[in-house]
Amino acid sequence: MALVVASLLQPAAVHAQAEAEPQPRLRPSPQLREDIPQDARQQLPTFVEGDRITGRPDIETIVEGDAELRKGDTVIRARRLEYHHPDDLARAIGDVRINKAGNIFEGTLLELHVDAFQGFFNEPRYRFLRNDAYGQADRIDFLDENRSVILNATYTTCQAQPGPSWMPDWILRASRLEIDQEEEVGEARNAVLSFKGVPILPVPALTFPTGNKRKSGVLPPTIGVDNKNGLDLTLPYYWNIAPNRDLTLYPTIMSRRGVDLGAEFRYLEPGYSGTVRANYMPNDRLRDRDRWGLATEHAQDNLDLPGLGPTGLSLRLNRVSDDNYWRDFSRNSATLTQRLLANDFNMTWGWQGVGMRLRSLKWQTLQDPLAPIVPPYDRSPELTASYARSLPGGLDASVVADHTRFESDPAITGQPNANRGLVVARLSRTWEAPGWFITPSAQLHGRQYDFSQPTAGGLNSAQVTVPTASLDSGFVLERNTRYFGRDFLQTLEPRAFYVY
Repeated sequence: MALVVASLLQPAAVHAQAEAEPQPRLRPSPQLREDIPQDARQQLPTFVEGDRITGRPDIETIVEGDAELRKGDTVIRARRLEYHHPDDLARAIGDVRINKAGNIFEGTLLELHVDAFQGFFNEPRYRFLRNDAYGQADRIDFLDENRSVILNATYTTCQAQPGPSWMPDWILRASRLEIDQEEEVGEARNAVLSFKGVPILPVPALTFPTGNKRKSGVLPPTIGVDNKNGLDLTLPYYWNIAPNRDLTLYPTIMSRRGVDLGAEFRYLEPGYSGTVRANYMPNDRLRDRDRWGLATEHAQDNLDLPGLGPTGLSLRLNRVSDDNYWRDFSRNSATLTQRLLANDFNMTWGWQGVGMRLRSLKWQTLQDPLAPIVPPYDRSPELTASYARSLPGGLDASVVADHTRFESDPAITGQPNANRGLVVARLSRTWEAPGWFITPSAQLHGRQYDFSQPTAGGLNSAQVTVPTASLDSGFVLERNTRYFGRDFLQTLEPRAFYVY
């Protein structure tokens, strides 16, 4: 027969109630956590239950067999539990388990001031709700509900997989581990970081985030082995400069090449944002030269330039030191491990109702003597103007004009460079009613090429003009229907499009 005791601390008293049969209990849920002020927490009742309960009112309660103590968001279970009322001190022995707002601790012996959440736990295993990290230790000292000191501890966020041979990809071992749940930060002393069971980084002290809040510190390492670079070990360090700026350092040791110094800077400001990623390896031992790579993205809106009005800018810059970079540094930024690297500048603005765009697109082509590729043409500059308006009688008119300079190496492409002028003018009219529409249109497409040298056919220039007429029409048929007990709107849209 189970006994349930509710111990109210104002005034403190013990009440026992016999139950004919077990009653259902609510399952504790950290998702339903309510933050309770410390002064209000002290006024909460304390509930205990177990197979056998003895004690003295207002002094102590002893619970043996499936013992449980609940107060607020704290639940303690053990084989034996002693609760001393004047000190708010709980002492639990045997298969002890604590659920503190979703954080789980299990061990052999616990002494805890429940309200203040101050005490110690011997031989604990623990799992933190915020980031699902877990580990075990010789002892944990609770300083308050957010801060704890763990001695001879392990810590990892790698989730266990089925099988006896599984081990975490990385695990941190430290003689002293300090966890602050409120600040979402951990600090390890005399720590060793292991990867796949192999110690790779002993450090006297390091800090790391324990939640989603950004925190400066060492990130989990990455390690690889191949026949080009040998052992490849990267130990990133994250620097939270400001809420809108950060920097990540990626020092990489390649046993056959040397040290590659990588960094990524990100920024987010009102109206513009961007990323800069750079890598530099002094004196690559295999290539006997310095190696570097640069990848930059910048986007900006509503830049107010005199005479232009609101202006948008975008920049994409990708450059590397040599043709073999994509082959030798395949683990670096994905944009730098391709053989065609785009360097693209765009500027857009409005001028007296005309949309303007200035662009420069240049390519760095990484050639392989055994498999050369024909690079695309650079477009620098490319100037585009577009204009559209509605005319009387329901007519819609638009004009797009473009001038582009195409450049490449004629020795590789076998074609001359050229300037191209392009104009596309369109006039259309739409008639529509519920259930149908019809849109006739006329378009004139003209192009003019001026070559830097005569073509194979002896041409210095070429032009083409293509008039086009089209008729677009369609129906929109709808009906309400019902399938599998659910209402649907069924739509049928047959369409015919003719171009001449």
